[in-house]
Amino acid sequence: MEGHWLIADRQSAGRGRSGRVWSDGFGNFMGSTAVQLASHETAPQTLALVAGLALWDAVSSMAPGLPGLYLKWPNDLLVGQAKLAGILLERVGQTVVVGIGVNLAAAPDVPGRETVSLAALGHAIARDAFAAALASAWAARLGAWHAGQWPILRSAWEERAVPRGTLVSVNDRDHGMIMGAFAGIDADGVAQLRLADGRTLAIHAGDVDLVGDPTPPAAQGDA
Repeated sequence: MEGHWLIADRQSAGRGRSGRVWSDGFGNFMGSTAVQLASHETAPQTLALVAGLALWDAVSSMAPGLPGLYLKWPNDLLVGQAKLAGILLERVGQTVVVGIGVNLAAAPDVPGRETVSLAALGHAIARDAFAAALASAWAARLGAWHAGQWPILRSAWEERAVPRGTLVSVNDRDHGMIMGAFAGIDADGVAQLRLADGRTLAIHAGDVDLVGDPTPPAAQGDA
C-alpha cells in the first residue's frame, strides 16, 4: 500500500539490478515501498530518479556536509566513486515496488566495485532513525511527482548527480561497451552520453561506471 514501508533486519535472498546477488548487513537499511500509478502520470521509470532524490535528501540530512555525495544514473548513490546505496524498481500491473538498500553500518565486498558505509565515514546512524528520515523525504518527493512536478524533480536530480562532463563507461544492451561524457538526462529520465565525435547517445538501460573521479560540481541548489 502506498505510504507504507516494509523494513527488514536481515535479507537472505537480496538482489540488485540485472539479477546480481546483493549482500545485506545487520544495521544497514533495507526497505521497500509501493507506488500506485495513474494513467496520466509521468513515465514510471522516472520513479527511480525520484527515489534517488529522496535518498540524497535523507542521507544529506542525517550526515550533513558529507563531501562527494552524488547520484549516478539510474539508481546509485555514491560518495566519490564508492557506492553507498542502491535502488531497484519492479512493476506489477499498476503498482511499482521501490526497494532501497543503504550501507549505514557496513559496506559489502563487491568484486570490481568500490563500496563505502556511513559508519566508515564517521556517521553512526541508527537504522530506524534513517528509515524515518527516508520515509519523510520520499513522501515529499513522491507527492511532487504525483502532482506533475517531474520537470522540477528532474532539475533537482541533475543538480545532485555526477556533473555533466564526467567521463563514464556504459555497458549498453544496444551498443555494447562505450565511453563518453555524461550529458544529463532528457525529459523522460533517459541518460545522455556525449561521444568523442560530438554525437549524443541516449542510454535507456545499462550499467554506468565512472572513469576516474567525478568532476567537482557547481554549487547545489535548494530545489
